[in-house]
Amino acid sequence: MKQSALKNEVVGAYAFLEDMYDDDYFPNHLVDQCKDILVELCFEIERTHPQDLDALYVLTHSATDKFNDLQDAFYENDSEIETGARECIAQNFEFIAASYGFEEADVEELIATRDW
Repeated sequence: MKQSALKNEVVGAYAFLEDMYDDDYFPNHLVDQCKDILVELCFEIERTHPQDLDALYVLTHSATDKFNDLQDAFYENDSEIETGARECIAQNFEFIAASYGFEEADVEELIATRDW
């Protein structure tokens, strides 16, 4: 799925995970996989049109679980989802929520299922 195909033009043009791409500590091929998770989340929001925060949180928790699944791959590449990555990822989740009309979403709740 191409980010540029998103209906929300602001999200379609957004530079996801820019801080992680700018830091050599994070392998780009793994950051690409993280970006894919976020773009898939956007497509899912556009497909399902969550009606409230609880419905949005179901989607963001599913995406967060996919980030959890990538932790071993980061370790295998002498990297990890650490403080800088956590903040960057959380900001991207918050941006997505706000861009789809959920400005009141709690960032900690968006990624509540994280284990990183």
